[in-house]
Amino acid sequence: MPKTGENSIVAENHLPGTTSWLINVKFDTCSPPNHRYCRRPQIEGYCSQTSVAAGDSVNLYVSTNPVSRFTIDIYRMGYYQGKGGTLKKSIGPLQGKVQSNADPDPKTNFLECKWDGSYRLVIPPDWLSGVYLCKLTTLPDHFQSYIIFIVKDKRKADFVFQCSDLTWQCYNRWPYWHSMYDEGHNPWINTNGAKVSFDRPYALYVNELPSGFNPLSNGSGEFLLWEYPLCFWMEKEGYDVSYISDLDTHADSTELFRAKGYLSVGHDEYWTYNMFNNVIRARDKGVNLLFLSGNSVNGTEYLAPSTDNRPNRTTGRLPERLFANEQELMGASSYGVGYGSFVCKTPDHWIFANTGMKKNDSIPNLVGWEYHGRPAGHQRDLVVLAESKPDPLIFGAKNPQNYISTIYTTAKGNFVFNAGTCWWVQPLAKTPAYPHPMKLKDSIDFSRPDPRVQQMTRNLLNRVLAE
Repeated sequence: MPKTGENSIVAENHLPGTTSWLINVKFDTCSPPNHRYCRRPQIEGYCSQTSVAAGDSVNLYVSTNPVSRFTIDIYRMGYYQGKGGTLKKSIGPLQGKVQSNADPDPKTNFLECKWDGSYRLVIPPDWLSGVYLCKLTTLPDHFQSYIIFIVKDKRKADFVFQCSDLTWQCYNRWPYWHSMYDEGHNPWINTNGAKVSFDRPYALYVNELPSGFNPLSNGSGEFLLWEYPLCFWMEKEGYDVSYISDLDTHADSTELFRAKGYLSVGHDEYWTYNMFNNVIRARDKGVNLLFLSGNSVNGTEYLAPSTDNRPNRTTGRLPERLFANEQELMGASSYGVGYGSFVCKTPDHWIFANTGMKKNDSIPNLVGWEYHGRPAGHQRDLVVLAESKPDPLIFGAKNPQNYISTIYTTAKGNFVFNAGTCWWVQPLAKTPAYPHPMKLKDSIDFSRPDPRVQQMTRNLLNRVLAE
């Protein structure tokens, strides 16, 4: 139990930290068109649910090729004295086997694994809400990958941190080219025809931008790349935060009402209309919304059952593809790739308190790899906090819309903040999983936290707590 004056996040982070959650996945090459991918079949896995509550169970499915024994070590991710995780449970050795893959549907590229269960995990009652990584390791060769899931709860919390796992899955290319952007085994066929399943491992993250080889994405989706810095920093600062999946926002219209603040984080591109409407309801109920993200509320998705009728295990694009009114929720419009600087336009606003920023002061490279911009929303008191012209690109729009960061206040007095960039959380903290993001072919170094971004984020979170 937390000590007097401590919330459960502070108490949890007193537990011993470790960096043993880090996996080792070596760079490899293979023949085109998979030369930037190279599946790692030695050990792979997935779970039966994206999120699960304490006391419930989740099934873990693992394949080892060649056949080998393996262990599972489960970590909760947070701050933990800067180590980034704490060990919750060790399982095994277990006997692995080669699990077969179904053939993809020739029309939709749909592929759903129907593997035999390897382990049924009952979530202990004392496991706090958070993002949990299962580190899979073969014996004796020590090939490694992750399985990722979220432990959720129903407690009153200051902040609800929404993981962007619907977007993770849309970009998941496992086993080869089977993401929302691939059809008929062909990469980058970006039409409406693809359909993808949550019943498969997360592949190594492969995208033309914004990164090169990211070994820690082998099984962890995009969490460690674009969302973990906020988790790490918020738990370091002691904020009371509860974690959920996109699918929780989709399925429960009251899920967000228990929080003072809702967080959209990192690369939060794909949404269902249920998600959109439920976040609107939360806003109108007085929940503060913080879009610490870019390219958010952009792609329209459906959720459908698996072939054995488990809910919300299949997804694909809706015919309209894009939201038409995301700026009426977020305050700005969603765009794809765009790089630039965060240029202060309203230095007297409370978000800039104690940052030292003056009008037209700039934070270089904070805008990327995807962004939000004009046209802005029509909210009565919307304020443009920052604005800049994205850098020229060798692809994309020849005259892109300006980047903007916005904030507006509702009739109830709660606010909606839009950072408008996937990289807002990158300069908050250097985590043990820190990757150098890419701007075209050049690395951007966020390894030294930016005190201005830290202070703006602190101002936002503390404003939520003061209301």
